[in-house]
Amino acid sequence: MIVGMCLAINMLDGFDVLVVAFTAQSIAADWSIPYASLGVLLSAGLVGMAGGSLILAPYADRIGRRSMILVGLVIITLGMAVSALTQTVGQLVATRLFTGLGIGALLASMNVLVAEYSSKKYRSLAIGIFQSGYPIGATIGGSIVAILLATYSWRSAFLFGAIMSALMIPIVYLKLPESLDFLVAKQPRGAQGRINEVLVKIGQPPIDSLPARPSEDKGSSIGILHLLSDGRLQRTLLIWTSFFMVMFSFYFVLSWTPKLLAEAGLSTQQGISGSVLLSLGGVIGSLMLGVIAARIELKKLVGSFMVATAVLMVLFGMFSGELVPAFSIALFLGFFLFGAMVGLYAITPSLYDTQMRTTGMGWAIGIGRIGAILAPYVAGLMLEDGFGNTLMFTIFAVPMILAMLAQGSIKR
Repeated sequence: MIVGMCLAINMLDGFDVLVVAFTAQSIAADWSIPYASLGVLLSAGLVGMAGGSLILAPYADRIGRRSMILVGLVIITLGMAVSALTQTVGQLVATRLFTGLGIGALLASMNVLVAEYSSKKYRSLAIGIFQSGYPIGATIGGSIVAILLATYSWRSAFLFGAIMSALMIPIVYLKLPESLDFLVAKQPRGAQGRINEVLVKIGQPPIDSLPARPSEDKGSSIGILHLLSDGRLQRTLLIWTSFFMVMFSFYFVLSWTPKLLAEAGLSTQQGISGSVLLSLGGVIGSLMLGVIAARIELKKLVGSFMVATAVLMVLFGMFSGELVPAFSIALFLGFFLFGAMVGLYAITPSLYDTQMRTTGMGWAIGIGRIGAILAPYVAGLMLEDGFGNTLMFTIFAVPMILAMLAQGSIKR
């Protein structure tokens, strides 16, 4: 149930993050904005996500994973609703920043919650199922946006996202349990009853009293310094590097693919379809990585996915103007690109103790978001300077090789 609920929320995130990419052509036509301004708009939500991951997400280690997920959903609902009412680029940039805060806040908590409720053997599969929600949401969302744009303006896409996010709030409030690890470590009021309620649901005997708090629990003092001390410095810096590099390539591909395919000669509808195929491949890749990870060492598997992504990005840039080759490569590119990202989400929780797990996850995602923020903007500047698709995709493929080297060097 927990994996399923987090999957559903992640589907909404996949839609919410990429809604600007899906509507970019319509927004640009409506407001007559240049490439550089469009790059800023595409980056705005990612800036907010970085802030949410770095500033809000760590508070989940104090108030609980479930509480932070609810906070994130409320922010996303308000942000998407107001985005539909904006009248200028500046206003839309501001609302995308706000929406991104909510997405960044809840993503780390969901990932940790899924990891904590999964067995060691199938943890990668559970995280793969959860993370597949992002490309599923993008796939379904892209199709829905195409239908909405055929009848309504681009504003309808944002309104749709607000409604769907709002529907998840009461479901999460009533059905999603808190992390057992958090309840044991922090022992908030009513912790024993809440622990026993979960234990009964998963077929385990209830406890008569709360166990002693873990010796490493430092209350609200857990923060970034703990991620960089006590032998954690190297693994923290390496996982940060991996996230930064992967997200730099990841969000270039996802943010600019519809527009770049259209610029290469395909129609706006075909550009969106190409992005949908990327996401469809991502669904399969996310799930398959989890399945294969039960049999192959995760670091080696993720490294191979990163190398394959780099090769396919170069090929995609070369054939972006030819419909059949571009669509075929897009499917495989999505498979390996999303699989590589899911692999990093699966690796990270195991690098940290319970008391700092969401903080560690949040900072890793937040550092990655810096790469995600830079990528769409840098790509916009490159387009202004006349860079072609082949050169751009080749340049943005290099970080995947660097990410492979970084994550392969992590020692637990």
